Amino acid sequence: MNLTELGFVAGWRLLRVLPRPVAAAGFTAVADRAHRRRGAGATRLRANLRRVVGPELPEAELDELVRQGLRSYARYWMEAFRLPALSRQQILSGFRLGGAELLAADVAAGRGAVVALPHGGNWDMAGAWVAANGWPLSTVAERLKQEGVYRRFMAFRERLGMEILPTSGGARPPIDVLTDRLAAGAVVPLLADRDLSARGVEVDFFGGRTRMPAGPALLALRTGAPLYVASMWYEPDAACAALEGPLPVPGPEEGTLDVRVRALTQLIADRLAAGIARHPQDWHMLQRMWLD
Repeated sequence: MNLTELGFVAGWRLLRVLPRPVAAAGFTAVADRAHRRRGAGATRLRANLRRVVGPELPEAELDELVRQGLRSYARYWMEAFRLPALSRQQILSGFRLGGAELLAADVAAGRGAVVALPHGGNWDMAGAWVAANGWPLSTVAERLKQEGVYRRFMAFRERLGMEILPTSGGARPPIDVLTDRLAAGAVVPLLADRDLSARGVEVDFFGGRTRMPAGPALLALRTGAPLYVASMWYEPDAACAALEGPLPVPGPEEGTLDVRVRALTQLIADRLAAGIARHPQDWHMLQRMWLD
């Protein structure tokens, strides 16, 4: 076990037993230190948020937005470490979803649903909340270079009731498995604002070109399952999200599958941008986003 894996193990074991105010104060202090140091992550977040808010926002206000963004990201990690110790009722009360009745109807009807998510708010709490409602959930997770850390994250999410498929190295391609799960009525949430494969769909996003994964659009077109886009953010007492959709899905008369995937992915990008613009401090994007 290497130092990184030891750190995650310590986090899961120790932070869940600390009083929440104590844990929160510690993570806020770490975030504020990162803000003062202006390291690579903070610098990238600042550049990404400048794209979101535009050139008109004064530097001092952007600086405060970056500080709030780092605090939000620290809150995500603090809550992720504490999540396995929460009761079902604590999970249900710790997350609020606008449009929950849409997912409930989709699951009850057996048609499933695809939900495109940003790296915002607390997507792990969102998944745990779906599972706590008794709804089947399947998704994918990036295979990390450190296999021990990757396996622990897989086990962490599976203990919360989620089925996690690796992006590569599984027995079957993940899109085939997710197609089967949607046919069985599962909820399939997919992080959709950053492509990890370098083979994604090029889209316009906040006035620049970037790539986003084709998976959400392709699954909706392949299965006919409703496709939603979620905005995600934090309130003081809970992680929150709201669904928009189902999105209009282009039919065969509108072009080849490739053309329809690209059009639908651009629509997803537009909806993600609108949600991020409403809650920029809760968009946890500390990596490069734009092709330029």
